Amino acid sequence: MLLTIGFILIALWLIGFIVFPVLGWFIHLLLIVAIVVVLVRFIRGK
Repeated sequence: MLLTIGFILIALWLIGFIVFPVLGWFIHLLLIVAIVVVLVRFIRGK
C-alpha cells in the first residue's frame, strides 16, 4: 500500500511540475514525501 501511495505521489509531482510551475515548492514537497514513503516501504521489507 505504501508503494502505491509513493507512486501516486510521484505521478502527481510530475503532473504538477508540468502543469503548475508556479507552485514549485509544493511540487517538490510532494516528491520528497513520495520518496520517503517508498524508502520506508523498502526498509520495512514488506
